[in-house]
Amino acid sequence: MATSRLSVAVDATSLLGVRTGIGHVTAGLVEGLAERADVELIAYAITWKGRASLRQSLPPSARAGTRPFPARLTRGLWPRLAWPRVEGWTGPVDVVHATNFVAPPTRSPVLLTIPDLSYLLYPELCTGDVLRFPRLVQRAIDRGATVHTYSAFVAAQVRDHYQLSDDRIVQIAPGLGPPRRGDPAEGHRLGDAQRYVLALGTVEPRKNLPELVGAFDRVAAHDPGIVLVVAGPDGPGAPAFSAALDAARHRERIHRVGWLDDPARDDLVAGATALAYPSLYEGFGLPPLEAMQTGVPVVASTAGSLPEVLSDAAVLVDPGDQEGLSGALTRVLEDGSLRARLISDGRARASAFTWERAVSSFVVAYHRVAGR
Repeated sequence: MATSRLSVAVDATSLLGVRTGIGHVTAGLVEGLAERADVELIAYAITWKGRASLRQSLPPSARAGTRPFPARLTRGLWPRLAWPRVEGWTGPVDVVHATNFVAPPTRSPVLLTIPDLSYLLYPELCTGDVLRFPRLVQRAIDRGATVHTYSAFVAAQVRDHYQLSDDRIVQIAPGLGPPRRGDPAEGHRLGDAQRYVLALGTVEPRKNLPELVGAFDRVAAHDPGIVLVVAGPDGPGAPAFSAALDAARHRERIHRVGWLDDPARDDLVAGATALAYPSLYEGFGLPPLEAMQTGVPVVASTAGSLPEVLSDAAVLVDPGDQEGLSGALTRVLEDGSLRARLISDGRARASAFTWERAVSSFVVAYHRVAGR
């Protein structure tokens, strides 16, 4: 006997405006779900101003769920009230996937994605919006939400902190799209250098960029041709980063590039000699995987989920060890055999993260959460 399609409402708010890592991951999920014949996809956005542009951000087969209701108002109401329900945006559905910490009140079962626990573990590194997450997450869990994490590392942290049983947690890593074909020559132009170490991401305390500046200063002292390029928008870590730049002996060889669109970002990655990712905490770690996919060797920290995600395909160092970080960068820049191994192993590691695998796992999880 034929069965009806599973109707899934996915929070696609992160697709609007400048996309962060969550936005890129949500885009991959939405595109993959839209291709499934067994899924009816409703992508909703909690926004007043951006609701009109949601439709153009979605695949043709996805239905856009919008409503003229301010996001700020929902953030104030949802920690206290079971209103407004998300059905006002989506209509009745089998399951709701809240992709970015905030699960709306709903009559349907919920899968809540918690990318990391920085809002609990490192509140001093978080913005005001993020500091609202504890109440919102706890409220969703109290309502019975099943939690999704991208890494086993965060799954264990969620299990311990929220005292959840294994059947309340689902761990599914995101996929990577096809390898991005950036232009190395254009990357060299954007970075204003032929050889550069690249750091990607918003300038926030968690990214540990002042430590990277100090480590690069050590590298630059004996490598006169190397440059550090830092690309990404300013965030709450900008003052500390600026202070580190002012104190750097080789300040003229540290190039600050602001926000870049995806093609320019791809060019900058393609032209990089190495990617540095010395984060203090990560729930997954997409930028180093994307660099590996492109054939760029990676130096990353041992913090959070990075050892799990990157395995031995990157050189990993303690995020507080500036001398160790500079030594790792020097080895990757100078040791040809090490570079060759990292490039080969990195591509193999990145190839394990496909959206076909991830979307199939999510559909299984949706059926489980929906009780089907």
